[in-house]
Amino acid sequence: MSWLTWPFRCIGFFLWFAKEMVTSSAAVLMDNLTPGQNSTPGITAFDSQCRNDYEITLLAALITLTPGTLTLGLNADSTVSQADVARSVPVRTGNLTLYVHSLYAGSADATREELRTMETRMLRGIRREGAPS
Repeated sequence: MSWLTWPFRCIGFFLWFAKEMVTSSAAVLMDNLTPGQNSTPGITAFDSQCRNDYEITLLAALITLTPGTLTLGLNADSTVSQADVARSVPVRTGNLTLYVHSLYAGSADATREELRTMETRMLRGIRREGAPS
């Protein structure tokens, strides 16, 4: 992918996220307005492919903005090399694990798959070179 497609990928991601916000809001609203409880809450550990603080902060904010989900914390088992300190956005190496609470978890694997889809779309939208392979 080239930098020429970057603005379109960014716009595409935000349109996709707006659709996800509407569908998630509708699910939470229906659960609150109907009798009974359809939620199956759960906490999932999600290993992220984000490379810097900007990406992981944006991902955590997008997860929290989505109705029915909440980012609980981050385990940053990572290091920033001294050579990268001078860069404006240091690149992390190691694992970044987000802990996410979801009202409609179903299973941890299903929640991880939804989070991976969101992360891949976000990274494809904000990285000029596209999503990780």
